[in-house]
Amino acid sequence: MTDRLLQMWVSLLVDRERMAHVFGAGTPWKPGEPLRLLFAGYNGARNTGSDVRVEEMLRQIRHILGEGRVKCTVLTQDFALTKGYFGDAEQALLPDVFPPLLAKLVPRHHGVVACEGSMFKSRFADALSTMMVEALGLASARNGLSVGYGAEAGDMSPSLRRLVKRHCRSSLILARNEESESILRGLEIPVEPGTDTAWTFEPKPPAFGEAKLREAGWDGKTPVLAICPIHPFWWPVRPSFVKAAQRALLGSHASSHYRSLYFHASSRKIDASFRAYVAAMAGGVDSFRARRRVFPVLVAMERLDTPACERVALRLGGAPIFSSRDYDMFELVSILRASHFLLSSRFHAIVTTMPTLVPSVGVTMDERIRNLLVERGDPDLVIEADDPALETKIDSALEGLWTRRDEIRVSTGRAVVRHLRRLARMGASFEEEVGRRFPDFPVRSGLVPWEEYLPPLAPSLRHLVHEFGDSGLSPRARFRAPITTETR
Repeated sequence: MTDRLLQMWVSLLVDRERMAHVFGAGTPWKPGEPLRLLFAGYNGARNTGSDVRVEEMLRQIRHILGEGRVKCTVLTQDFALTKGYFGDAEQALLPDVFPPLLAKLVPRHHGVVACEGSMFKSRFADALSTMMVEALGLASARNGLSVGYGAEAGDMSPSLRRLVKRHCRSSLILARNEESESILRGLEIPVEPGTDTAWTFEPKPPAFGEAKLREAGWDGKTPVLAICPIHPFWWPVRPSFVKAAQRALLGSHASSHYRSLYFHASSRKIDASFRAYVAAMAGGVDSFRARRRVFPVLVAMERLDTPACERVALRLGGAPIFSSRDYDMFELVSILRASHFLLSSRFHAIVTTMPTLVPSVGVTMDERIRNLLVERGDPDLVIEADDPALETKIDSALEGLWTRRDEIRVSTGRAVVRHLRRLARMGASFEEEVGRRFPDFPVRSGLVPWEEYLPPLAPSLRHLVHEFGDSGLSPRARFRAPITTETR
């Protein structure tokens, strides 16, 4: 009921903005001035994947539109936790009760870029998707730029589906997989192919990650196995006035409290499923390291993952833990990339290590990791988090990483290059949408080398493009595959 009330509130605000625009409210873009864009996402919670996505979005969009031609604002839930992020972008504090803030902030900008990867899903929180709809809907109501960048759509509650269909019909969604494209087309929402934006992220140098591992007891020789567990079963998060009151008065619901009015799903069944997941993650690793000598470390990609890491680490005899609570995104990804193998329930742990060809196994709670590894050519390396045989399947999959690591590195390198090309095409689609919304804004035309739609690439990524480009083409041809307006 609380989610429904929130959606009704957002819908009223979008309708009000649409009416205000009819009567001339708002400030239109004028030729010669910077395009002011609001990047609406889940930042400031030390979710490494969300922060990396936005960091690379900003780099790519600044590169495409031109430095000085765009002025960016990024939403954050905590200035301290996004300090040093997002270049020269202004940061605006996003309160837990977000509708009034967005209603004021969006009209001050010429457009919105919605940043959340799981943009239209009820799996994690209807409130987060409702926030994305409000930001996009308010921008569309003003006939401004309204783009969902590298987004996914999945199962939605009926009320959320209605909200998305009503207020995102004039937005452009650049979806990161075909399944999402199909869902959005079914809702009659404009959609074009895309991918995640984290592929171009460059963390601190390898020496940083290696030094942190040595401080934690690594001998510098034994292969490192990074493990990224989560709590797969306590979603979605929902607002609840009743639980908030009970917590304030009676101290109840402490273990399921997320923050403010928001609470994780909780029940005895959920607790039992989580215990089984933790036992299986640790048991599978224990069975594997009984045969193969590895140095296991736990990595919490989001602060929320730290308790899961602590439970698995305890079962592994006190393995080291690296948490985003203590390390920023540049540091944590450097530590991840210093590993030799990866077992992860976090999508972006896999994405951010693929550019350095770290072989990975995914233990998934939804379709994101499954889609990624199936597309990579490794469907046998995806395991469902609630699989009754999770422990034995983890052991088997890790053995597969060990014995097939060279083969997996090749499939990984090829997949990274495919995603870089998709990212470039997504950038071209974005530029085209800017030109459509603002005909006087300077955009490129004619043949443009595809890599020009990417932010500046690190030497390691340029090497991957050279090494794993399409077979049968010279290295230069692989770099020069053009994108034109007609073929986007």
